[in-house]
Amino acid sequence: MASLVQPVDWTALTPVIVPAALAVAVLVADLFLPQGRKPLLGWVTAAGLAAAALTVIPLRDGHRTTFCQPETGGGCSYAADHFTLVVQVLVLGGAALTALLSINTREKIPAGEYWFLLLSSAAGAALLPASRDLATLIVALEVTTLPAFALVGLRRDDRLAGEAALKFFLTSVTATAVSLLGISFVYAATGTLQLTAVAEGLTHTPDQLHTLARAGVALTLVGFAFKLAVAPFQFWVPDTYAGAPLPVAAYLSVVGKAAGFSGLILVTVVAFRPYAHVWGPAIGVLAALTMTVGNVGALRQRPDVPRGAVRLLAWSSIGQAGYLLVPMAAAGSADDPAHEIGTTVAYALMYAVVNLGAFAVVALVERTAPHSRLTDYRGLYAARPAAALALAFFLLCLAGLPPGVIGLFAKVAVFSSAVGAQHGWLAVIMAVNVVIALVYYLRWTALLFTAAPEPAAAAGADGGAAADGGAAAVRTPAGLGLAVAVTAVAGVALSGAPQLILRYAQGALL
Repeated sequence: MASLVQPVDWTALTPVIVPAALAVAVLVADLFLPQGRKPLLGWVTAAGLAAAALTVIPLRDGHRTTFCQPETGGGCSYAADHFTLVVQVLVLGGAALTALLSINTREKIPAGEYWFLLLSSAAGAALLPASRDLATLIVALEVTTLPAFALVGLRRDDRLAGEAALKFFLTSVTATAVSLLGISFVYAATGTLQLTAVAEGLTHTPDQLHTLARAGVALTLVGFAFKLAVAPFQFWVPDTYAGAPLPVAAYLSVVGKAAGFSGLILVTVVAFRPYAHVWGPAIGVLAALTMTVGNVGALRQRPDVPRGAVRLLAWSSIGQAGYLLVPMAAAGSADDPAHEIGTTVAYALMYAVVNLGAFAVVALVERTAPHSRLTDYRGLYAARPAAALALAFFLLCLAGLPPGVIGLFAKVAVFSSAVGAQHGWLAVIMAVNVVIALVYYLRWTALLFTAAPEPAAAAGADGGAAADGGAAAVRTPAGLGLAVAVTAVAGVALSGAPQLILRYAQGALL
C-alpha cells in the first residue's frame, strides 16, 4: 500500500508561501498600527512581493516537483519548471509594482484588508502556473480571483465600485461553474485529473465517451475564455476597471491576465494536446474576434467622458489579449509548441511592464484630475515633462512604434508565429488591428504635447480640477514615482535588447 505521507519541497513552494504568509502578517499588523503609520504596510507588501520574486533564483534549474504520487504513477501536482518560474516572476513583480501604485493613494479604502487581499490574490497567481492537475489549477484560479472581487468593491461609499464588483463576481462565478462542469466531464472520460495523464486518457478514450470528452474540453475552454475576457465574453471588463480603484484595475489588467493565460496554456498545450486540431482553430477565431472588439472599443472612447483614460486602457487590454492568443492558436498546429508558447509569455512580459507604467502615470495625473478624462492629459508635457514623456513611451510601446522597440519586436514575433503556422488570415487581421490601435494610441500621445487651454477656460469647463498650476504643485508620492521610474527603465532596457527576453522565453518553456 502506498504511503500517504509525502515529503514536501518547501523551497519549490517559496514563491507561493511568502506572499501567503505575508498576507496574514500584514492583516495582524494592521490591528496595532496607528493610522499615520498605515503606509508602512504598503512598503512591507511591495518589499515582500519583490523578495518572493527573487526566491525563484534557487529554482532556476527548473527541475523541482512536489506533492507527487510516484507509487501510483499519478505524477506531481506542483512543478517549478522554467515555465512556472517565468510566470511567477511576472505575476509577483507585477503585484509588487501594484503595491507601489497603492501606497499613499487617495482612495478611501481600508489598508489592512487591501494589502491582505492583494497578497492573497498574488499567492494564487503564483500557484497557478505551477499547477499540474486540474483540481489544483482551478483552486489556484479561484484563489487569484476571489480576493479580486473584494478589491474591486473596497470603496464602500462608491456605487460604481459596488456595481463593478458585482458584475465581476457574477461573470467569474459563471466561468467557474462552466469550467468545473467541463473538468468533471473530462475526469469522467479519462479517470484522472493530472494534466499529462489527461492527455494520455484523451488519446485512448473509449468510443462511447468521445462526446463526453469533447464536451468537457469545450466547456473548460469556455470557462477560461470568460476569466480572460476573451470576446464575446469581454463585456465585464470596461465597467469593472472603471469602477475599481486604479491600482486594482492595473493589477487585473496585468497579473490577473498573466495568471489566467498561464492556466489556459497548461490546459490546452499539456492536458488537451490530443485535441489541438480543434482548440487551435477555435483559439484563432477567438483571437481575431478579441483583438477586433478590443481595438474598436478603444477607438470609440470619447475624450470628455469621466474615467475615459481607464476605459481606454481596459479596451486596450482586451485587444492585447487577442494578440496573446495568436501564438497559442499557432501552437495548435506545431509539432513542438514551446516556441509559440514562449512568444506568448515574452509578449506578456513586455505588456506587463508598459501597461503597468501607463497605469502608473494615469494614477499620477488622477491626483489632480480625479475625473480621469482623456482631455485632462492635454498639455501634460508643459506641466510634468517627465510624466508625459514616460506615458508617451508606454503608449508607443503598446502601439509597437519606435522608440518603443520592445513593443515593435513583440508584435513582429507574434505576427511571425501566425505566418509560420500557415495562419495567414490571422496575420492579416492582426495587421489591420495594429493599424486601428495606432489611431487611439497616437491620439492620446498627441494630447500630451498639445497646448493646454487657458486656466480660466479650463476652470469654466472643468471646475478648475485640472489646471496646470495645480498639477505642478501636487507632490508625487514616493511609491508612485518609483513605479513610474522602474517601469520606464525596464521598458527602455528591454527596448535595447528585446531579443534576450524572447530567446529566454522560447528556449526555456515547457
